Amino acid sequence: MNKANLIIEEINKVIIGKEKVIRKVWMTILSGGHILLEDVPGVGKTTMALAFSKALGLSYRRIQFTPDVMPSDVVGFYYYDKESGKFEYRQGAVMTNLLLADEINRTSSRTQSALLEVMEEGQVTVDGVTRTVPEPFFVIATQNPVGSSGTQMLPESQVDRFMVLLSMGYPSIREEMILMSERKVSDPLDDVHEVISKEELLTMQNAVNGIKVSPLIYQYIAMLSDATRRHDMIQLGVSPRGSLALCRMAKASAFLAGRDYVVPEDVQDVVKDVFRHRLILKSRARLSNKDTEKIIDEICATVRVPDRRGAGERR
Repeated sequence: MNKANLIIEEINKVIIGKEKVIRKVWMTILSGGHILLEDVPGVGKTTMALAFSKALGLSYRRIQFTPDVMPSDVVGFYYYDKESGKFEYRQGAVMTNLLLADEINRTSSRTQSALLEVMEEGQVTVDGVTRTVPEPFFVIATQNPVGSSGTQMLPESQVDRFMVLLSMGYPSIREEMILMSERKVSDPLDDVHEVISKEELLTMQNAVNGIKVSPLIYQYIAMLSDATRRHDMIQLGVSPRGSLALCRMAKASAFLAGRDYVVPEDVQDVVKDVFRHRLILKSRARLSNKDTEKIIDEICATVRVPDRRGAGERR
């Protein structure tokens, strides 16, 4: 087993029964993207982020978003140092490799937007001075379901910057029994060891970026995105950024499968994760008892799937 798949095994030591979600998070990291986890509190989102930081040998910071968190808490600020007689820069939470932005939809829009520049460009600007964040850099943000007390919708511009939207869900009864039994003895995070170094992760990300994509696959992705813009129950479809995200995630899927080229199954494996938070449905979709998942299924069923062998060979 190669090191990329060993990461999944290492995280499985801590998060019981959530291998699919762990795999998707790992694929997003390999793609150089950011993750939005929508779930109720207490299902292991923070533990998973910590486990990834340990297994990947990364620095880690967590910021708990509340209504009184300021943009300066995120990007940093200057303060006057009496001893030196100069203004010094104090780092914000983003100066790390892995940032856990907890309950991001509980803070103000102004503070949420402070994450935009760093998520898109990998840099922050404070008082006219631009600083680059460490590489690699990615955000795992959590949000409570819309409608929970004290929450507000994230703006479309920020939601679009998350490569995927995932949900961990509650464990099964058996998984919860195992969880209670293991936590009784020790903290499972103590068993997580560094599998790859920061430098090896950057090498893997470059390898994923180099995965070959045929014109047929590019066309398939473009047709899926275009279908969301033409669907009569979708008010806002997938942006070109969403198409790029789907392509990058499909490359990561191929990489974990041990291939150096993308096939249609790679696209189908991740299309819901990439599309679900980018679609805004019309009110009649809800009246017709159709949610985002059902509509994506409809779109996938109507868009012609390219021949697997042809997609793999014509690259």
